[in-house]
Amino acid sequence: MATSAASYAASLRQPSLKLSLSSKQSLSTLFSVSFNHKRATPRLVIIASAAADGISSKPTVLIAEKLGQAGLDLLNEFANVDCAYNLSPEELCTKISLCDALIVRSGTKVNRDVFESSAGRLKVVGRAGVGIDNVDLAAATEFGCLVVNAPTANTVAAAEHGIALLAAMARNVAQADASVKAGKWQRNKYVGVSLVGKTLAVLGFGKVGSEVARRAKGLGMHVIAHDPYAPADRARAIGVDLVSFDEAIATADFISLHMPLTPATSKVLNDETFGKMKKGVRIINVARGGVIDEEALVRALDSGRVAQAALDVFTEEPPLADSKLVQHERVTVTPHLGASTMEAQEGVAIEIAEAVVGALKGELAATAVNAPMVPAEVLTELKPFVELAEKLGRLAVQLVAGGSGVKTVKVSYASSRAPDDLDTRLLRAMITKGLIEPISDVFVNLVNADYTAKQRGLRLTEERILLDGSPESPLEFIQVQIANVESKFASAISESGEIKVEGQVKDGVPHLTKVGSFEVDVSLEGSIILCRQVDQPGMIGKVGSILGSENVNVSFMSVGRVAPRKHAVMAIGVDEQPRKETLKKIGDVPAIEEFVFLKL
Repeated sequence: MATSAASYAASLRQPSLKLSLSSKQSLSTLFSVSFNHKRATPRLVIIASAAADGISSKPTVLIAEKLGQAGLDLLNEFANVDCAYNLSPEELCTKISLCDALIVRSGTKVNRDVFESSAGRLKVVGRAGVGIDNVDLAAATEFGCLVVNAPTANTVAAAEHGIALLAAMARNVAQADASVKAGKWQRNKYVGVSLVGKTLAVLGFGKVGSEVARRAKGLGMHVIAHDPYAPADRARAIGVDLVSFDEAIATADFISLHMPLTPATSKVLNDETFGKMKKGVRIINVARGGVIDEEALVRALDSGRVAQAALDVFTEEPPLADSKLVQHERVTVTPHLGASTMEAQEGVAIEIAEAVVGALKGELAATAVNAPMVPAEVLTELKPFVELAEKLGRLAVQLVAGGSGVKTVKVSYASSRAPDDLDTRLLRAMITKGLIEPISDVFVNLVNADYTAKQRGLRLTEERILLDGSPESPLEFIQVQIANVESKFASAISESGEIKVEGQVKDGVPHLTKVGSFEVDVSLEGSIILCRQVDQPGMIGKVGSILGSENVNVSFMSVGRVAPRKHAVMAIGVDEQPRKETLKKIGDVPAIEEFVFLKL
């Protein structure tokens, strides 16, 4: 039932009114969602506060770090705004009990103590920027507080800074400037390189990466890019070729990093990857410091494999004063200035102010990084299937070969329940979460799942498979298929040509039950090794012995085969991540034709 904003505003003037954001329970440390069950009437979540005397209807917003005037003006139209900068943790905890919303940048830690001190009044935390490392998301969800950020306003500023570093590095601007100011005139020493005709590899073709590519094309550079989610049509529209990661780093004269810091991208540029690059490659990083192994970069600079680097971000910020990387003669550095333009700061202020005001009005924006609660009875029933859905998404995307872009995903739900009795939005969101989060810094939930998928050119369709039998259990199995991609593990390709994984819940635990056309049965706990082998005696013992000798504990092992003595797929659940040398030993077993390690 729709209800007008005016009627809610009028109701807020009633002295006895007590409204608050519905309390939330944590589904996981990063995920909490709203879910309608059995045709429940959609709920509008209202966030409001009423003073003890019933007089004031305006919420109070605490601004803990400097915010652009345009954002302040927008907030002042809707709320009582309290600007209090440089608060100590104790002062913040004291003030927060009087506030309905809090806006911070990266310098204020919003930890569990803050949420506990708010005594349930704090309804929204707005992070004026992209990263939310300084906000305790688990505590926010537990205490019923929505968290929103401002991910888009910095895009152009970060792209421009990337281009500025690219040009400054190529022409030795910083080093020449320091030399002249030191009274020297060393024209021959600071001869640079031209950008025209050179190949720039953009690693991470999202908002910032694509803007860097546009500008580099204008400088006459040939631009290639790697990003498993980049829509090919968007890349083609600006004249960019999408390639595999290995091809990108092997052919580039310049490499510009624009990927998030995730477990998959941590130290993605390391001794091994530097060794695959052209001698004399130049590297720019305005993304996240942790994507580069900084010690390995110093070694690559000293050896000449990397000619120069230009860095705006570091693993530790600020870096140590005597850092070999910072002090290196062929490295240009800036103190995390990617978003530091007057225009970007105003844009961030407006974006976060709009998100906070919208949240206080009960509007859940796509920039929300957590969401309303799941009703307890629905969560209890669906929880194992929610875990299964996310893990199937994570498995499927890890099976995609590096150069393939994930564009089309089909999800099938097999159930004895009528379609109206099975709301799959939560499951779809979790599959999207599993597909996107391993290579992204986006937190996917019910609020932003479809939006996030659309932004990345990911089309996810669903089908219901109606089964005979008792509808006591909500689902019999979930199947995820990714079309039009190559696979790291050829056996994961089904007869119809898609990567296919299927799973069930058994005794409350998610299980992988099918890979491609092979039936398996392995618990989705820890991580998994998949091996295609010639079906012959002793294979389980051989692989188990290799893992045991390396102190890797095997939790489950299952073999699915097409026929005796033909081909089989062995699925092995492991508690620890094996070393590369251990995995190589498995691959060297003569009867094993291919294998892949999948991290859950």
